Amino acid sequence: MDAKVDHIDETVEALTVQGVSHRFGDYTALDNVSLIVPKGSFTVLLGLNGAGKSTLFALITRLYDNTSGSISILDRDVRRRPTEALQRLGVVFQARTLDQDLSLVQNLTYHAALHGLGSREGRKRANAALELVGLSDRAGEKVRNLSGGQARRVEIARCMLHRPSLLLLDEPTVGLDIGSRESVISIVRELVATHGLGVLWATHLIDEIEETDAIVVLDKGKVLYSGSVPGLRKHAGADNVSDAFRALTDATIKPEAA
Repeated sequence: MDAKVDHIDETVEALTVQGVSHRFGDYTALDNVSLIVPKGSFTVLLGLNGAGKSTLFALITRLYDNTSGSISILDRDVRRRPTEALQRLGVVFQARTLDQDLSLVQNLTYHAALHGLGSREGRKRANAALELVGLSDRAGEKVRNLSGGQARRVEIARCMLHRPSLLLLDEPTVGLDIGSRESVISIVRELVATHGLGVLWATHLIDEIEETDAIVVLDKGKVLYSGSVPGLRKHAGADNVSDAFRALTDATIKPEAA
C-alpha cells in the first residue's frame, strides 16, 4: 500500500456513515445507521455489548461489505475507493493483535512494511510512534513482557505509522486496570489535540466520556442520539449521561469499569 497521502480538503469529515444497515440471516445488527466523525473530534460510540458497535467497525474497515447506504473516510467511499479510503484509517480492534514473540519495534516495522514503507523509514516511524505513546525505552523487548495497557499503547503506536486521519478504537480499555485505562484514553485524546485526528471510540463505560466529546448512542442496531453530551442530557431530560442512556434505551450502562 502506498504510504503517500495526498492533500485533503479541511472541510471534509473524517468519517461519514449514511443509512447503513446490516443483517446476519434474520437478525438485524444495524438498522439505517448514520453518523459523522469530524476531524479533530473525539466521538464516543456508546452502547452495550450487542448494540452493533463491532459490526459497524467491521463495515467501516471492509471486513464486511456494506450493501446498503454509504461509508466514506475523508470523502473516499470505502466500496468504490477502498485503497484510498483505508490508507487514511488506523484501527485498534477489541481482540489483541500483536505478535507476542516479536519485540515492540519488530511488530511496528513489520506493519510499516505492509504499508509500503522501506526498512529505514519504517524503523524511523516505529521509534517515533513508540515515543509518542511513552514506550521508546521498551522498543527491544518482546510484547509478551508488557502489561495489557502497554500492549494497547503499542497498538495505538502501530495505528500511527502510516499517518492516518481517522482512528477507530473498539472497546480498547476492556480488561485494563483504572491506571492503564486512563493512560490509553489520555494518549488518544492527545493525538486528537496535536494531530487533528478524527477518533471514533466505542465503549460501554460512562466514565470514558468527557463533556466536550461528541456522542452517538447506539442500541439494538439503531442510532438513538447523535450530538453533544449536553445535548444528550437535554434530549433525554436527564441530569447525567447514565440517566440519559437509561431514558433512551430502558437499559442500565456501567458508570465505570469493575
